[in-house]
Amino acid sequence: MTARTIGGPSASAAFDERNGSQPAHWGGVFAMTLCVFALIASEFMPVSLLTPLAFDLHVTEGMAGQGIAISGACAVLTSLSISTVARKINRKTLLLSLTALMCLSGAIVGVAPNYLTYMAGRALIGIVVGGFWSMLAATAMQLVAPSKVPRALALFNGGNALATVVAAPIGSCLGSTVGWRGAFFCLVPIALIAFAWQWISLPSMPAQQRAAGSGSVFRLLGNRRVRLGMLGVGLFFMGQFALFTYLRPFLETVTRAGASSLSLILLAIGISGFVGATVIGWFLRKGVYLMLAIIPVLMAVIAVALMMGGESAAVTTVLLSAWGLLATGAPVGWWMWIAQTLPADAEAGGGLMVAVVQLCIALGSTLGGVLFDRSGYQSTFAFSAALLLLGAFMVFLTARADGGEST
Repeated sequence: MTARTIGGPSASAAFDERNGSQPAHWGGVFAMTLCVFALIASEFMPVSLLTPLAFDLHVTEGMAGQGIAISGACAVLTSLSISTVARKINRKTLLLSLTALMCLSGAIVGVAPNYLTYMAGRALIGIVVGGFWSMLAATAMQLVAPSKVPRALALFNGGNALATVVAAPIGSCLGSTVGWRGAFFCLVPIALIAFAWQWISLPSMPAQQRAAGSGSVFRLLGNRRVRLGMLGVGLFFMGQFALFTYLRPFLETVTRAGASSLSLILLAIGISGFVGATVIGWFLRKGVYLMLAIIPVLMAVIAVALMMGGESAAVTTVLLSAWGLLATGAPVGWWMWIAQTLPADAEAGGGLMVAVVQLCIALGSTLGGVLFDRSGYQSTFAFSAALLLLGAFMVFLTARADGGEST
Protein backbone atom coordinates (compact mmCIF):
# COMPACT_ATOMS: atom_id res chain seq x y z
CA MET A 1 0.00 0.00 0.00
CA THR A 2 1.53 3.25 -1.07
CA ALA A 3 1.51 6.41 0.95
CA ARG A 4 3.81 9.29 1.76
CA THR A 5 5.29 9.83 5.18
CA ILE A 6 4.81 13.12 7.01
CA GLY A 7 7.62 14.56 9.01
CA GLY A 8 11.35 13.84 8.88
CA PRO A 9 12.94 10.41 8.99
CA SER A 10 13.51 8.80 12.36
CA ALA A 11 16.88 8.97 14.05
CA SER A 12 17.53 5.31 13.25
CA ALA A 13 16.85 5.86 9.56
CA ALA A 14 18.37 9.31 9.17
CA PHE A 15 20.51 10.23 6.22
CA ASP A 16 24.22 9.62 6.61
CA GLU A 17 25.74 13.10 6.32
CA ARG A 18 29.05 11.67 5.13
CA ASN A 19 27.78 10.03 1.96
CA GLY A 20 24.21 11.29 1.67
CA SER A 21 22.76 7.79 1.81
CA GLN A 22 20.12 6.45 4.13
CA PRO A 23 20.88 3.24 6.06
CA ALA A 24 18.77 0.39 4.77
CA HIS A 25 17.09 -2.05 7.14
CA TRP A 26 16.16 -4.81 4.71
CA GLY A 27 15.95 -7.36 7.51
CA GLY A 28 13.09 -5.33 8.92
CA VAL A 29 11.44 -5.20 5.49
CA PHE A 30 11.60 -8.98 5.13
CA ALA A 31 10.34 -9.46 8.68
CA MET A 32 7.35 -7.22 7.98
CA THR A 33 6.73 -9.11 4.72
CA LEU A 34 6.42 -12.34 6.71
CA CYS A 35 4.06 -10.52 9.07
CA VAL A 36 1.94 -9.37 6.12
CA PHE A 37 1.75 -12.97 4.92
CA ALA A 38 0.54 -14.21 8.31
CA LEU A 39 -1.86 -11.29 8.64
CA ILE A 40 -3.58 -11.77 5.27
CA ALA A 41 -3.75 -15.53 5.78
CA SER A 42 -5.34 -14.95 9.20
CA GLU A 43 -7.83 -12.40 7.87
CA PHE A 44 -9.29 -14.62 5.16
CA MET A 45 -8.76 -18.08 6.65
CA PRO A 46 -12.49 -18.43 7.53
CA VAL A 47 -13.39 -18.34 3.82
CA SER A 48 -12.11 -21.91 3.33
CA LEU A 49 -13.35 -23.16 6.72
CA LEU A 50 -16.90 -21.82 6.96
CA THR A 51 -18.68 -25.17 6.85
CA PRO A 52 -16.81 -27.04 9.64
CA LEU A 53 -16.48 -23.85 11.68
CA ALA A 54 -20.22 -23.19 11.54
CA PHE A 55 -21.03 -26.81 12.40
CA ASP A 56 -18.72 -26.87 15.42
CA LEU A 57 -19.94 -23.53 16.80
CA HIS A 58 -23.61 -24.42 16.13
CA VAL A 59 -24.31 -21.42 13.89
CA THR A 60 -25.25 -20.96 10.25
CA GLU A 61 -22.60 -20.50 7.57
CA GLY A 62 -23.86 -16.95 7.13
CA MET A 63 -23.23 -16.23 10.81
CA ALA A 64 -19.77 -17.81 10.59
CA GLY A 65 -19.02 -15.51 7.67
CA GLN A 66 -19.62 -12.54 9.94
CA GLY A 67 -16.17 -13.28 11.34
CA ILE A 68 -14.84 -11.51 8.25
CA ALA A 69 -17.40 -8.75 8.69
CA ILE A 70 -16.39 -7.93 12.26
CA SER A 71 -12.69 -7.95 11.39
CA GLY A 72 -13.42 -5.50 8.60
CA ALA A 73 -15.42 -3.23 10.90
CA CYS A 74 -12.64 -3.16 13.49
CA ALA A 75 -10.08 -2.50 10.75
CA VAL A 76 -12.10 0.56 9.68
CA LEU A 77 -12.09 2.06 13.17
CA THR A 78 -8.39 1.33 13.61
CA SER A 79 -7.30 2.75 10.25
CA LEU A 80 -9.07 6.02 11.04
CA SER A 81 -7.48 6.36 14.47
CA ILE A 82 -4.05 4.75 14.21
CA SER A 83 -2.37 8.00 13.11
CA THR A 84 -3.24 9.56 16.46
CA VAL A 85 -1.61 6.67 18.31
CA ALA A 86 1.40 6.63 15.98
CA ARG A 87 2.17 10.26 16.88
CA LYS A 88 2.72 9.24 20.50
CA ILE A 89 4.36 5.80 20.36
CA ASN A 90 7.59 4.50 18.85
CA ARG A 91 6.60 2.89 15.55
CA LYS A 92 8.60 -0.26 16.30
CA THR A 93 6.75 -0.70 19.60
CA LEU A 94 3.43 -0.23 17.84
CA LEU A 95 4.25 -2.76 15.11
CA LEU A 96 5.39 -5.32 17.68
CA SER A 97 2.21 -4.76 19.70
CA LEU A 98 0.06 -5.36 16.63
CA THR A 99 2.01 -8.53 15.79
CA ALA A 100 1.53 -9.82 19.34
CA LEU A 101 -2.18 -9.08 19.01
CA MET A 102 -2.24 -11.20 15.85
CA CYS A 103 -0.76 -14.12 17.79
CA LEU A 104 -3.40 -13.68 20.48
CA SER A 105 -6.18 -13.55 17.90
CA GLY A 106 -5.15 -16.86 16.33
CA ALA A 107 -4.98 -18.54 19.73
CA ILE A 108 -8.39 -17.21 20.80
CA VAL A 109 -10.08 -18.36 17.59
CA GLY A 110 -8.37 -21.75 17.82
CA VAL A 111 -9.71 -22.46 21.32
CA ALA A 112 -13.03 -20.62 20.95
CA PRO A 113 -15.67 -22.63 22.84
CA ASN A 114 -18.53 -20.60 21.39
CA TYR A 115 -19.50 -18.10 18.71
CA LEU A 116 -18.98 -15.03 20.90
CA THR A 117 -15.37 -15.96 21.66
CA TYR A 118 -14.74 -16.66 17.98
CA MET A 119 -16.05 -13.20 17.08
CA ALA A 120 -13.86 -11.60 19.77
CA GLY A 121 -10.79 -13.25 18.24
CA ARG A 122 -11.83 -12.05 14.80
CA ALA A 123 -12.28 -8.51 16.13
CA LEU A 124 -8.65 -8.55 17.29
CA ILE A 125 -7.36 -9.51 13.84
CA GLY A 126 -9.38 -6.60 12.44
CA ILE A 127 -7.51 -4.19 14.71
CA VAL A 128 -4.22 -5.60 13.45
CA VAL A 129 -5.29 -5.35 9.80
CA GLY A 130 -6.33 -1.71 10.09
CA GLY A 131 -3.26 -0.67 12.03
CA PHE A 132 -0.64 -2.62 10.13
CA TRP A 133 -1.80 -1.73 6.62
CA SER A 134 -2.17 1.94 7.48
CA MET A 135 1.45 2.06 8.70
CA LEU A 136 3.20 -0.03 6.06
CA ALA A 137 4.10 2.66 3.53
CA ALA A 138 5.23 5.24 6.07
CA THR A 139 7.31 2.56 7.81
CA ALA A 140 8.93 1.54 4.52
CA MET A 141 10.03 5.14 4.02
CA GLN A 142 11.80 5.01 7.39
CA LEU A 143 13.47 1.66 6.73
CA VAL A 144 15.04 2.30 3.31
CA ALA A 145 16.18 5.17 1.13
CA PRO A 146 13.50 6.95 -0.93
CA SER A 147 14.70 5.33 -4.15
CA LYS A 148 14.25 1.88 -2.59
CA VAL A 149 10.75 2.44 -1.18
CA PRO A 150 8.99 0.96 -4.25
CA ARG A 151 11.04 -2.23 -3.86
CA ALA A 152 10.15 -2.46 -0.16
CA LEU A 153 6.46 -1.94 -0.93
CA ALA A 154 6.69 -4.59 -3.66
CA LEU A 155 8.02 -7.05 -1.08
CA PHE A 156 5.16 -6.23 1.29
CA ASN A 157 2.66 -6.78 -1.50
CA GLY A 158 4.49 -9.99 -2.39
CA GLY A 159 3.67 -11.31 1.07
CA ASN A 160 0.08 -10.26 0.48
CA ALA A 161 -0.06 -12.02 -2.90
CA LEU A 162 1.55 -15.20 -1.57
CA ALA A 163 -0.95 -15.38 1.28
CA THR A 164 -3.77 -14.85 -1.20
CA VAL A 165 -2.48 -17.79 -3.25
CA VAL A 166 -1.98 -20.30 -0.44
CA ALA A 167 -4.34 -19.30 2.38
CA ALA A 168 -7.57 -20.74 0.99
CA PRO A 169 -6.27 -24.08 -0.36
CA ILE A 170 -3.97 -24.69 2.61
CA GLY A 171 -6.74 -23.69 5.00
CA SER A 172 -9.08 -26.15 3.30
CA CYS A 173 -6.45 -28.90 3.38
CA LEU A 174 -5.58 -28.30 7.03
CA GLY A 175 -9.26 -28.13 7.89
CA SER A 176 -9.77 -31.62 6.47
CA THR A 177 -6.72 -33.06 8.28
CA VAL A 178 -6.24 -31.27 11.62
CA GLY A 179 -9.58 -29.46 11.80
CA TRP A 180 -10.43 -25.78 11.50
CA ARG A 181 -9.02 -25.06 14.97
CA GLY A 182 -5.71 -26.61 13.99
CA ALA A 183 -5.66 -24.52 10.83
CA PHE A 184 -5.87 -21.32 12.87
CA PHE A 185 -3.27 -22.59 15.36
CA CYS A 186 -0.83 -23.20 12.49
CA LEU A 187 -0.70 -19.44 11.91
CA VAL A 188 0.38 -18.68 15.48
CA PRO A 189 4.00 -19.96 15.12
CA ILE A 190 4.39 -17.96 11.90
CA ALA A 191 3.22 -14.83 13.70
CA LEU A 192 5.61 -15.55 16.59
CA ILE A 193 8.54 -15.90 14.16
CA ALA A 194 7.55 -12.60 12.56
CA PHE A 195 7.41 -10.97 16.01
CA ALA A 196 10.90 -12.18 16.94
CA TRP A 197 12.32 -11.21 13.55
CA GLN A 198 10.87 -7.71 13.78
CA TRP A 199 12.13 -7.35 17.34
CA ILE A 200 15.67 -8.10 16.13
CA SER A 201 15.72 -6.36 12.75
CA LEU A 202 13.54 -3.25 13.06
CA PRO A 203 15.33 -0.09 14.20
CA SER A 204 13.85 2.23 16.77
CA MET A 205 11.44 4.60 15.03
CA PRO A 206 10.49 7.33 17.52
CA ALA A 207 7.15 9.11 17.27
CA GLN A 208 7.26 12.13 14.97
CA GLN A 209 5.55 15.48 14.99
CA ARG A 210 3.33 16.08 11.98
CA ALA A 211 2.65 19.28 10.13
CA ALA A 212 -0.48 21.15 11.17
CA GLY A 213 -3.54 19.98 9.25
CA SER A 214 -1.84 16.88 7.90
CA GLY A 215 -3.20 13.38 8.24
CA SER A 216 -6.86 14.40 7.99
CA VAL A 217 -8.66 11.81 5.89
CA PHE A 218 -12.14 13.30 6.02
CA ARG A 219 -11.17 16.64 4.47
CA LEU A 220 -10.42 14.77 1.23
CA LEU A 221 -14.12 13.98 0.87
CA GLY A 222 -14.68 17.61 -0.05
CA ASN A 223 -13.20 16.69 -3.45
CA ARG A 224 -15.97 15.33 -5.74
CA ARG A 225 -13.54 13.14 -7.64
CA VAL A 226 -12.37 11.54 -4.39
CA ARG A 227 -15.95 10.95 -3.23
CA LEU A 228 -16.86 9.22 -6.48
CA GLY A 229 -13.64 7.20 -6.50
CA MET A 230 -14.20 5.98 -2.95
CA LEU A 231 -17.73 4.94 -3.89
CA GLY A 232 -16.26 3.05 -6.82
CA VAL A 233 -13.64 1.18 -4.81
CA GLY A 234 -16.13 0.55 -1.99
CA LEU A 235 -18.75 -0.97 -4.29
CA PHE A 236 -16.08 -3.12 -5.93
CA PHE A 237 -14.92 -4.67 -2.66
CA MET A 238 -18.47 -5.00 -1.33
CA GLY A 239 -19.49 -6.89 -4.45
CA GLN A 240 -16.37 -9.04 -4.44
CA PHE A 241 -16.71 -10.21 -0.85
CA ALA A 242 -20.47 -10.63 -0.94
CA LEU A 243 -19.70 -13.57 -3.25
CA PHE A 244 -16.16 -14.62 -2.28
CA THR A 245 -16.95 -15.13 1.41
CA TYR A 246 -19.48 -17.85 0.60
CA LEU A 247 -17.59 -19.76 -2.08
CA ARG A 248 -17.00 -22.84 0.06
CA PRO A 249 -20.67 -23.58 0.84
CA PHE A 250 -21.48 -22.87 -2.81
CA LEU A 251 -18.81 -25.30 -4.02
CA GLU A 252 -19.91 -27.97 -1.55
CA THR A 253 -23.66 -27.76 -2.07
CA VAL A 254 -23.99 -26.69 -5.72
CA THR A 255 -20.80 -27.86 -7.43
CA ARG A 256 -20.59 -30.78 -4.96
CA ALA A 257 -16.83 -30.55 -4.71
CA GLY A 258 -15.13 -32.95 -2.29
CA ALA A 259 -12.30 -32.00 0.04
CA SER A 260 -9.54 -32.56 -2.54
CA SER A 261 -11.48 -30.91 -5.37
CA LEU A 262 -12.28 -27.98 -3.12
CA SER A 263 -8.62 -27.43 -2.30
CA LEU A 264 -7.67 -27.62 -5.99
CA ILE A 265 -10.33 -25.09 -7.01
CA LEU A 266 -9.24 -22.69 -4.30
CA LEU A 267 -5.62 -23.19 -5.34
CA ALA A 268 -6.57 -22.38 -8.94
CA ILE A 269 -8.18 -19.14 -7.74
CA GLY A 270 -5.05 -18.28 -5.78
CA ILE A 271 -2.61 -19.03 -8.59
CA SER A 272 -4.63 -17.05 -11.12
CA GLY A 273 -4.82 -14.23 -8.60
CA PHE A 274 -1.05 -14.20 -8.26
CA VAL A 275 -0.76 -14.04 -12.05
CA GLY A 276 -3.28 -11.20 -12.13
CA ALA A 277 -1.32 -9.16 -9.61
CA THR A 278 1.84 -9.75 -11.65
CA VAL A 279 0.56 -8.71 -15.07
CA ILE A 280 -1.94 -5.96 -14.17
CA GLY A 281 0.75 -3.27 -14.36
CA TRP A 282 1.05 -3.70 -18.11
CA PHE A 283 -2.70 -3.31 -18.59
CA LEU A 284 -2.88 -0.30 -16.30
CA ARG A 285 -0.47 1.51 -18.58
CA LYS A 286 -3.22 1.34 -21.20
CA GLY A 287 -5.49 3.36 -18.91
CA VAL A 288 -6.23 3.18 -15.19
CA TYR A 289 -9.88 4.18 -15.45
CA LEU A 290 -10.42 1.80 -18.36
CA MET A 291 -9.16 -1.19 -16.38
CA LEU A 292 -10.96 -0.15 -13.19
CA ALA A 293 -14.22 -0.12 -15.15
CA ILE A 294 -13.68 -3.30 -17.17
CA ILE A 295 -12.64 -5.51 -14.24
CA PRO A 296 -15.89 -5.23 -12.18
CA VAL A 297 -18.01 -5.64 -15.32
CA LEU A 298 -16.24 -8.90 -16.16
CA MET A 299 -16.53 -10.08 -12.56
CA ALA A 300 -20.27 -9.36 -12.64
CA VAL A 301 -20.54 -11.50 -15.77
CA ILE A 302 -18.70 -14.30 -13.95
CA ALA A 303 -21.08 -14.05 -10.98
CA VAL A 304 -24.08 -14.48 -13.29
CA ALA A 305 -22.36 -17.32 -15.16
CA LEU A 306 -21.77 -19.14 -11.85
CA MET A 307 -25.51 -18.96 -11.17
CA MET A 308 -26.15 -20.65 -14.52
CA GLY A 309 -23.31 -23.19 -14.71
CA GLY A 310 -22.21 -23.68 -11.12
CA GLU A 311 -23.16 -27.37 -11.09
CA SER A 312 -20.29 -28.21 -13.43
CA ALA A 313 -16.94 -28.53 -11.66
CA ALA A 314 -14.98 -27.79 -14.85
CA VAL A 315 -17.00 -24.68 -15.71
CA THR A 316 -16.88 -23.44 -12.13
CA THR A 317 -13.10 -23.89 -11.93
CA VAL A 318 -12.57 -21.91 -15.13
CA LEU A 319 -14.94 -19.14 -14.02
CA LEU A 320 -13.44 -18.84 -10.55
CA SER A 321 -9.91 -18.83 -11.97
CA ALA A 322 -10.93 -15.89 -14.14
CA TRP A 323 -12.46 -14.27 -11.04
CA GLY A 324 -9.17 -14.60 -9.17
CA LEU A 325 -7.21 -13.21 -12.12
CA LEU A 326 -9.38 -10.09 -12.20
CA ALA A 327 -9.96 -9.57 -8.48
CA THR A 328 -6.30 -9.21 -7.51
CA GLY A 329 -5.54 -6.71 -10.26
CA ALA A 330 -8.15 -4.15 -9.24
CA PRO A 331 -6.54 -3.15 -5.89
CA VAL A 332 -3.27 -2.38 -7.68
CA GLY A 333 -5.20 -0.10 -10.01
CA TRP A 334 -6.90 1.70 -7.15
CA TRP A 335 -3.59 2.35 -5.41
CA MET A 336 -2.24 3.77 -8.65
CA TRP A 337 -5.33 5.98 -8.81
CA ILE A 338 -4.58 7.26 -5.29
CA ALA A 339 -1.02 8.12 -6.30
CA GLN A 340 -2.16 9.94 -9.42
CA THR A 341 -5.16 11.70 -7.89
CA LEU A 342 -3.65 12.72 -4.54
CA PRO A 343 0.11 12.97 -5.03
CA ALA A 344 0.40 15.51 -2.19
CA ASP A 345 -2.02 13.66 0.11
CA ALA A 346 -1.23 10.02 -0.63
CA GLU A 347 -0.98 9.06 3.05
CA ALA A 348 -4.36 10.58 3.94
CA GLY A 349 -5.90 9.18 0.76
CA GLY A 350 -4.47 5.75 1.49
CA GLY A 351 -5.84 5.81 5.03
CA LEU A 352 -9.26 6.78 3.74
CA MET A 353 -9.21 3.99 1.18
CA VAL A 354 -8.17 1.40 3.78
CA ALA A 355 -11.16 2.44 5.89
CA VAL A 356 -13.56 2.37 2.93
CA VAL A 357 -12.32 -1.02 1.72
CA GLN A 358 -12.56 -2.65 5.13
CA LEU A 359 -15.99 -1.17 5.81
CA CYS A 360 -17.26 -2.43 2.48
CA ILE A 361 -15.74 -5.89 2.98
CA ALA A 362 -17.68 -6.02 6.25
CA LEU A 363 -20.90 -4.82 4.62
CA GLY A 364 -20.52 -7.12 1.64
CA SER A 365 -19.89 -10.25 3.69
CA THR A 366 -22.69 -9.34 6.11
CA LEU A 367 -25.36 -8.68 3.49
CA GLY A 368 -24.16 -11.58 1.39
CA GLY A 369 -24.51 -13.87 4.41
CA VAL A 370 -28.02 -12.67 5.17
CA LEU A 371 -29.08 -13.31 1.56
CA PHE A 372 -27.31 -16.67 1.52
CA ASP A 373 -29.12 -17.87 4.63
CA ARG A 374 -32.53 -16.57 3.58
CA SER A 375 -32.67 -17.04 -0.18
CA GLY A 376 -29.73 -19.17 -1.22
CA TYR A 377 -26.64 -18.57 -3.27
CA GLN A 378 -28.51 -17.15 -6.28
CA SER A 379 -29.56 -14.02 -4.42
CA THR A 380 -26.06 -13.56 -3.00
CA PHE A 381 -24.42 -13.87 -6.41
CA ALA A 382 -26.99 -11.58 -8.06
CA PHE A 383 -26.39 -9.02 -5.31
CA SER A 384 -22.65 -9.26 -5.93
CA ALA A 385 -23.11 -8.72 -9.67
CA ALA A 386 -25.31 -5.66 -9.11
CA LEU A 387 -22.77 -4.08 -6.75
CA LEU A 388 -19.91 -4.70 -9.18
CA LEU A 389 -21.82 -3.06 -12.03
CA LEU A 390 -22.59 -0.06 -9.82
CA GLY A 391 -18.89 0.14 -9.00
CA ALA A 392 -18.03 0.22 -12.70
CA PHE A 393 -20.53 3.03 -13.21
CA MET A 394 -18.89 5.00 -10.38
CA VAL A 395 -15.54 4.59 -12.12
CA PHE A 396 -17.10 6.12 -15.23
CA LEU A 397 -18.38 9.07 -13.19
CA THR A 398 -14.98 9.45 -11.52
CA ALA A 399 -13.27 9.57 -14.91
CA ARG A 400 -15.70 12.28 -16.04
CA ALA A 401 -15.01 14.26 -12.88
CA ASP A 402 -11.32 13.90 -13.65
CA GLY A 403 -11.83 15.59 -17.00
CA GLY A 404 -12.47 12.38 -18.93
CA GLU A 405 -8.82 11.31 -18.81
CA SER A 406 -8.19 7.57 -18.84
CA THR A 407 -4.82 7.53 -17.17
